[in-house]
Amino acid sequence: MNIQYIIKGLGIGVLVITINACVPELTNREANRTLPGKYPIDVADSVNSAKANWREYFHDPNLIALIDTALHNNQELNIVLQEMEVARSEVRERKGEYLPSVGIGAEAGLDKVGRYTRNGALEANNEIRPGKEFPEPFTELEAGLYASWEVDIWRKLRNAKKAAFTRYLATIEGRNFMVTNLIAEIATAYYELLALKSQLAIVQQNIKIQSDVLEIVKLQKQSARVTELAVKRFEAQVLATRSLQYALQQEIVETENEINYLVGRYSGTIPGDPNAFEDIILDSIRLGIPSQLLENRPDIRQAEFELAAANLDINIARADFYPSLGLKAGIGFQSFTPAYLVKTPQSLMYGLVGELSAPLVNRNAIKSRYYIANAKQAQAVYHYEQTVLKAYMEVVNQLASISNLANSYYLKLQQVDALTEAVEISNILFKSARADYMEVLLTQREALESKFELIETKKEQLDAKVNIYRALGGGWN
Repeated sequence: MNIQYIIKGLGIGVLVITINACVPELTNREANRTLPGKYPIDVADSVNSAKANWREYFHDPNLIALIDTALHNNQELNIVLQEMEVARSEVRERKGEYLPSVGIGAEAGLDKVGRYTRNGALEANNEIRPGKEFPEPFTELEAGLYASWEVDIWRKLRNAKKAAFTRYLATIEGRNFMVTNLIAEIATAYYELLALKSQLAIVQQNIKIQSDVLEIVKLQKQSARVTELAVKRFEAQVLATRSLQYALQQEIVETENEINYLVGRYSGTIPGDPNAFEDIILDSIRLGIPSQLLENRPDIRQAEFELAAANLDINIARADFYPSLGLKAGIGFQSFTPAYLVKTPQSLMYGLVGELSAPLVNRNAIKSRYYIANAKQAQAVYHYEQTVLKAYMEVVNQLASISNLANSYYLKLQQVDALTEAVEISNILFKSARADYMEVLLTQREALESKFELIETKKEQLDAKVNIYRALGGGWN
């Protein structure tokens, strides 16, 4: 008997080795996780602004209230939360696959066989009740417990559960990445709204200034100091500025609706003081070191979990080449009449079956799944490296943007001051007939444009502040 066991064991071992030798050899690509030691034009610093909570990073109470509402009501974010629940349920499903399946059941049936058959002849010679034939039709009752279990020899089922769990973790990071983007979108739209309101206030001031000048021109025309041409040119300028006012009002409505959409509500006035827009202080940004992106950026962490799941998928696909072992067992009672159903040990029945199977024919399908898993693993590697590279470039671009915008804002501020003085000078010279009306018009137009550009530059500075916080991976924590 021992020799038979050894022979059977050797046979199974030979079968396993033979099948294992048929598994195609593929090389898995390893991800490059190396990053530069520091960012350009910056010193290495372990302190990172991404670690700051968004309530600490943004100081405007109106903006904080909007973000807080959006994190509860935003529909897209709630959709992602449901995707997380789906992924969590898939983990439970995978976990149940490698555990034994136990059930309870009952069965009842009847049949009648022909007398001139083997079973019919046996029933006619009944030994349970001598002299009595089997009843026709013959009933059969059965009740018991049943169990089945696929033995996870090659950890295929456990790897499938681990891959599902890893993808669940990836959905969590996807949710975090969406939170980061949502906060950044709301902050950007909010600063856009303040900039538009500030521009609208400037336009309204200019309308008053230009209207006053127009009245002066009309008086000068009556005294023959200027012609009708000058009056019409100033009227056209006032009308153009008024038209700009309505265009800005439309942009304000659209921006407010964009914020309301992100917040998850139909309507609502967005509070904010446009007069304080230019006084918003830009805090200094601490970049930390590039390697901290691997920890702070949710999209990088999501790509890393997806890569880990892809590596597990290769092991799952490889296990299809190996034999599988299944066990089935059952115990219960069986009888042809209810009176004998629970009579032991005569009505007791049980069974245990083991199944060992291995693929020998049509292995192309298994190879295809294996090749697909390997290709997807390479895709996951490239996606991970692309995500890391993109994150690094985003930080570098925003770093340069902050520096260049600071210099640009300083120069534009000087330009606005110079043109504001030029408007006053041109008005004085025009009243004393020492300047042509075209000089007044051009100076007012340039002053208005310069103020618009100054506000736009300020908004770009605030956008850069938001974008570098997002690029560093801030907001979700």
